[in-house]
Amino acid sequence: MKRIAHAVVAVLVMLCSACAGPDSATVQVGTLSDSRPNAYFENGAFTGFDNELLRVIAAKEGLRLEFTGTDFSALLNQVGRGRFAIGSAAIAQTEDRKKVLDFSNAYNYQALGIMTTASGAVSDERSLAGKRIGVVQSTVSDRWLGVNQPAAQEIRFPNDTAVMRALTGGTLDGALLDKANAQQYAAEYPGLAVTKIFDTLVPLGYAVRKGDGGLLSRINHGLRQVIAEGTWARLHLRFEPNEVMPREFRGHG
Repeated sequence: MKRIAHAVVAVLVMLCSACAGPDSATVQVGTLSDSRPNAYFENGAFTGFDNELLRVIAAKEGLRLEFTGTDFSALLNQVGRGRFAIGSAAIAQTEDRKKVLDFSNAYNYQALGIMTTASGAVSDERSLAGKRIGVVQSTVSDRWLGVNQPAAQEIRFPNDTAVMRALTGGTLDGALLDKANAQQYAAEYPGLAVTKIFDTLVPLGYAVRKGDGGLLSRINHGLRQVIAEGTWARLHLRFEPNEVMPREFRGHG
């Protein structure tokens, strides 16, 4: 009789575990702490357009999220190794990255901006040659500068904070960053300006480990809902009020 009772208990435990499903686990999200307006840490929480959008998506899909800050230079590898289930940091879906990671549907597009100090050492892509230009390692800016202006003295940093410290400290002639980040910093730091913008139209997406189709499907399902109901548009207006809103994300909410 005891053996039967123990067997029944074991079956019940297995059934309860199965019922709990993936919703019972916390989804680990790797993000950034210093990349306004997309992903940053403020008032004790990770926020920004990308992270708040992901929170709404997760609520639609019954997912619990736990955010952890890291450097962008390490983030993609950490997602690929399974340290994080999701990467949330305005990640451009380049062909090289799609070979090692899977991405959600697009939720915005990549654009780049050249920043410089009041001295105006750099004004456009031609003037980058021979100048000390800061980029965040492993970003699209890093690759763009190496391919399009190899004559520049490219200086790689682990994050935005380090780039801005060097730029405002006078050890750089300029920096190449995401457009939204560059414009944010130009507004925050006196004496800095964005002198040229490149609209690459490379889609941004949430990154997941290769083959994690179940999680990817849920992210995409939730994303379609928040776009359709107008939540994407409201968050975009909150975090990037001066940016043009792509037609496909406007929704009807």
